[in-house]
Amino acid sequence: MRIGIIGGTGYVGGELLRILLLHPQAEVTMVTSRQSAGEYVFNIHPNLRGLTQLKFVPQDIAELQKNCDFIFTATPHGGSQNLVPQLLEAGLKVIDMSADFRLKNPADYETYYGWKHAQPELLKEAAYGLPELHREEIKKARLVGCPGCMATATILALVPIVKAGLVDQSHLIADLKVGSSGGGSKPTVASHHPERAGGVRPYQVVGHRHIGEVEQEINAVSNGPVTISFTPHAVNMVRGILVTIHAFPKQPIEAKDVWKALRGTYGSEPFIRLVKYQKGCYQLPDPKVTQGTNFCDVGFEIDPHAKRLLMFSAIDNMVKGASGQGVQCLNLMMGIDETTGLKSTGFHPM
Repeated sequence: MRIGIIGGTGYVGGELLRILLLHPQAEVTMVTSRQSAGEYVFNIHPNLRGLTQLKFVPQDIAELQKNCDFIFTATPHGGSQNLVPQLLEAGLKVIDMSADFRLKNPADYETYYGWKHAQPELLKEAAYGLPELHREEIKKARLVGCPGCMATATILALVPIVKAGLVDQSHLIADLKVGSSGGGSKPTVASHHPERAGGVRPYQVVGHRHIGEVEQEINAVSNGPVTISFTPHAVNMVRGILVTIHAFPKQPIEAKDVWKALRGTYGSEPFIRLVKYQKGCYQLPDPKVTQGTNFCDVGFEIDPHAKRLLMFSAIDNMVKGASGQGVQCLNLMMGIDETTGLKSTGFHPM
């Protein structure tokens, strides 16, 4: 299949290129950029030297229609909502990497993003690009809205225990540690290395925009309304997210109850690894172990003293949290094995 990437200079675009250039059933034919048109792709993404001679080109719907079958839109939030209808009208299938088609309720965009959605009719059509929950919808879709990285990790930790009815779903607390690449490739004061290095900084501690996604997806598997408390922290790593969920069981539970919920939900999932070991230094999920891979590692611990169930989830925010998950959706839309082009062990040590 011929693939075009709109907005290919950012970190998400770079990761899409890294994965797709080695994909056995996809050919990247066009990569657009307004500011870098005419530049070789490897000048912006130096890890791609020797893999491609592609150059960035201006965005042109007619050229995309002529040269592509699928389009990834890797634009800033708000940048694809008016572009996607034009691509769909041109007969192209679209995987949107921004937030523009993740939420089903148009009012949620005003709540969490501060703007009114320009294409509310497409929100119902768009498949939410989390294969573990929406595989069949993605297969049939012409438009997929890929989840946010923090939403992905949080949802995958929560689904099994909420679906099984193990915990009080009105009292769920998500504490997240997030690498700097989650902020994108354009630096800010907050992402400036001297300000970030050596610290652990809470940010957007209440009302974070990913709450909308998490509650939307967890409500869909629960037997009643769900409330998520959600607080991220910027930490001194480039890639990765670790989510720690504090949940409170409705009644006393044992490890076998949690194992049953996890295996019942994820027993055959190709990119979910259940991690709970008794020895070694990686007994529970750690984002270091997922770097460069499309895996989500999920584990747990029971705290009988405080009557808590702790769930842990670790991903590479640039792969399972973004581009890898987008390619997983592409594979499903193409009707091929969803692991194609995504089988990677990552590195150790890192």
